[in-house]
Amino acid sequence: MSSVIKVNLPENAYEIAIAPASLDQLGEKMSSLQLGKKVLLVSNPMIFKHYGTRAIASLENAGFEVTSYNLPAGEHYKTLNSIQKIYNIALENRLERSSTMVALGGGVIGDMTGFAAATWLRGINVVQVPTSLLAMVDSSVGGKTGVNHPHGKNLIGAFHQPRLVIIDPEVLKTLPAREFRAGMAEVIKYGIIWDAELFSQLAASKHLDQLRYVKTDLINYILTHSCQAKADVVSQDEKESGLRAILNYGHTIGHAVESVTNYRLFKHGEAVGIGMVAAGEIAVELGLWAKEDAESQNALIQKAGLPIKLPTDLDIETIIDALQLDKKVKAGKVRFVLPTQIGVVKVTDEVPTDIIIKVLQQMQ
Repeated sequence: MSSVIKVNLPENAYEIAIAPASLDQLGEKMSSLQLGKKVLLVSNPMIFKHYGTRAIASLENAGFEVTSYNLPAGEHYKTLNSIQKIYNIALENRLERSSTMVALGGGVIGDMTGFAAATWLRGINVVQVPTSLLAMVDSSVGGKTGVNHPHGKNLIGAFHQPRLVIIDPEVLKTLPAREFRAGMAEVIKYGIIWDAELFSQLAASKHLDQLRYVKTDLINYILTHSCQAKADVVSQDEKESGLRAILNYGHTIGHAVESVTNYRLFKHGEAVGIGMVAAGEIAVELGLWAKEDAESQNALIQKAGLPIKLPTDLDIETIIDALQLDKKVKAGKVRFVLPTQIGVVKVTDEVPTDIIIKVLQQMQ
């Protein structure tokens, strides 16, 4: 099964190509975009060990001159220091404005490579080749790039759309089970904010916590429907002036939890799962969402093997303080994405702090 999803942006339109073994078509697909000959492939050691040789061979067979560079894996390496290292390699290899950076890896590699490409020579091409479920369905699409500040997640960044996204479902076979589960959080998110049918398909599946237990047809369905949902939203609102904010469902508290635990306790998707539980409970408290819908969501998050509770020793006040550093704060008010029914959400900054505290305390 293969499919092509178009992200229809007026000036930066591109394709998401989803197909088994598409990693071997990377060079061929890039050739058709009339890119410059120089390519810097950025990855991490583990991903590069699995897929680096194939990616480079595909690029070189298509006539590209390839340099590769590996950054350490992990959210705590998503810093300006890592970006500086990419810049150094770009300078050493004389990357030009027509050159391309290729991100081969998960969300951290994709975000950093995208940001480096957005800022090197004021912007060069980037191609995303996501290797984790989370990156495939979410971070590789839409052009959000960036790194973390010591006091907040993704506070430093730029919008920079890729020229192409290549998704090869077969690379998920080497993805650790915990990373697969983390990616499933973003899939569930699309079911809540946009695609009730996707939610139904997930609810009907017996297992969601390991790739080997999830049918190939469902994986293909997940990839195409999640990417289509993201493409639909981004096509209508490229730079988050309105609708695109709904993609942050679960991320407001999720990011705060990541930040106060120094990005070491939870994977991004795990924190988003906790954030979705919190947002759902807040919506119930405010009378926006039915309790049974919140329970359906939480059951799905648990089925995906994701946490739905906060550590008992986590100080709630530190989470409340971290919320004020969120990128989405406007006039001092924290904006939440809250569900009103499965497949429909609203954005509001009218959430009383005492409700947030009550929900977080109940989650411990």
